[in-house]
Amino acid sequence: MSRVHRLDIRVYYEDTDFSGVVYHASYLRFMERGRTELIRALGIEQRELFDGETALGFAVRKMTIDFLRPAVMDDLLTVETHCTAARGATMDLEQRVLRGEEVLIAAQVMVACIGGGRARRIPDGLRKRLMLDD
Repeated sequence: MSRVHRLDIRVYYEDTDFSGVVYHASYLRFMERGRTELIRALGIEQRELFDGETALGFAVRKMTIDFLRPAVMDDLLTVETHCTAARGATMDLEQRVLRGEEVLIAAQVMVACIGGGRARRIPDGLRKRLMLDD
């Protein structure tokens, strides 16, 4: 299993619906930040991948989300992200959103590496970094 990346996020008014509960789509943004910060923690800037001759980006191909408990305004959440597989043009990740030790959201995510509008192999250097053990 690869390393687990943790990102703390505070819930703001803009993240909630009229009742003060986190709107379901806000969790997608939180998890996107978690995936982006995982890549950054591996020493790779998204802009480096996106710019240049071999511009690459990542697109969510598939996501399964279990909404277990709600978060509310002012909660401090932790987004945990870890890569479980990286092969070819895709990587599988598991993500959780926690409030303290309580799991609020559990998600399985498949992300495709794309360039020029087509699937592209994940660069070997990134694949190796994603799959390193702690």
